[in-house]
Amino acid sequence: MDTAQKQYLDFIVNDVLCDIDNITSRSMFGGYGIYKDGIIFAIIADSQLYFKVGPINIDDYKKMGSRPFVYQKGKHKSTTMSYWLVPVEILEDSDQIAGWVEKAVKAGIARWK
Repeated sequence: MDTAQKQYLDFIVNDVLCDIDNITSRSMFGGYGIYKDGIIFAIIADSQLYFKVGPINIDDYKKMGSRPFVYQKGKHKSTTMSYWLVPVEILEDSDQIAGWVEKAVKAGIARWK
């Protein structure tokens, strides 16, 4: 695993999300999945943090000029996922990050209902 990406994961889990209970992570597809209470709500890809979005939080990301995670493998067409880049302003705001995590977890749960 890329050292810079692992360092970024450590920063996110140990600094940004440190005040939120029951956060875990595991490697997946060259990046990481981040979970709260066993529910995946975020991914790290290319040393960037993306949160799960759905009807309850998509407008938050759009208002802040964020963008979805898009990947392409080989010659296949690109795929847009329902994870959006977490704005730097949110990453740096310990008061707001918990609310964004909560909404991302809810978006993750809603996907399976």
